Amino acid sequence: MLHSDMKLLQWGLLATGRIARAFAEGVQRSRTGQLRAVGSRNADSASAFAREFKIPQAHSSYEALLADPSVDAIYISTPHPQHAEWIIKAAQAGKHILCEKPLTMNYQQALLAAEAARRHNVLLMEAFMVRCHPLMKAIANEVRLGSLGELRLIKATFSFNAGFDPASRLFNRELGGGGILDVGCYTTTLSRWLAGVALGLPYADPLKLSGSAAWLETGVDGWASALLEFPGRIQAQLSCGVQLDQINGVEIYGSTGWIQARDCWVPASKGGKTGFTLHRTGKSDQRIEQNTRDWLFSLEADAFARALHAGLRSVPEVPLDDSLGNMMTLDRWRAACGISDPSTQPSELPT
Repeated sequence: MLHSDMKLLQWGLLATGRIARAFAEGVQRSRTGQLRAVGSRNADSASAFAREFKIPQAHSSYEALLADPSVDAIYISTPHPQHAEWIIKAAQAGKHILCEKPLTMNYQQALLAAEAARRHNVLLMEAFMVRCHPLMKAIANEVRLGSLGELRLIKATFSFNAGFDPASRLFNRELGGGGILDVGCYTTTLSRWLAGVALGLPYADPLKLSGSAAWLETGVDGWASALLEFPGRIQAQLSCGVQLDQINGVEIYGSTGWIQARDCWVPASKGGKTGFTLHRTGKSDQRIEQNTRDWLFSLEADAFARALHAGLRSVPEVPLDDSLGNMMTLDRWRAACGISDPSTQPSELPT
């Protein structure tokens, strides 16, 4: 809820793609934010986007957007390899930053991005909107309360078949294509978070990780899997893909019960009812539902604004240190599959 002394956060959108449209719709329905400006490298694209969403200011460059004094926070939704550059430039401009996942292309870039945010005293959040939804908080609460007994195994799958198009970002190695970076990041963040919940920590990093991937002719992983081992003998089996339909969702197994949640990666995107099933040994299955009028991206925008209003430099729903750990885990997964990183090297980023 917007406090009486809390001004609406003025958002600037950096890029005008599909995910930017979803976020714009979310801000329009948020409790805490307002669309103030949009920037694109194409003036026509910026103008059209501004007209559609009734945004007061359209900028024909990203630099002009960052220089706009009326903008408080920047939402970055460029292709993955450009994230680090624009996080750093936005921080240098004194703008708070919500950046699409994955935060950067690799852990070293993520460290530089985080350091820039801290040096310039701005808030930086990785846009895992699902972590802001009541569904995930309810699942974590069951693990925290011991409803499953001792947590033992997490199975998380996020995969789809986009068809093969070598011109698409999803299949372009230079643009960070492949399943691990695009949707495997969801499975890693969820497994690390739930393992942390079971251990009484904000998140946990795997002690061991092994992985494998199926290669496509453009040099990206079409589908991939990983096995993680966390402290406390907690294991995770992760699966992802951009060219393979699988049954998406998460299954969480404990010593006395388990949880099954389907279609949990984009839960109730426009508000409404969603939930999961709790199975416990010797008891009837229980359906636990969450019902919210808030849109998924509205919840994300509001979580960001609440943290900013509270004077935090890390959003509790997706802590910055957690995002750094997630990037390290993704690096390990890709390395285990023999995937080399073609992205811009840290030395070439702004300083």
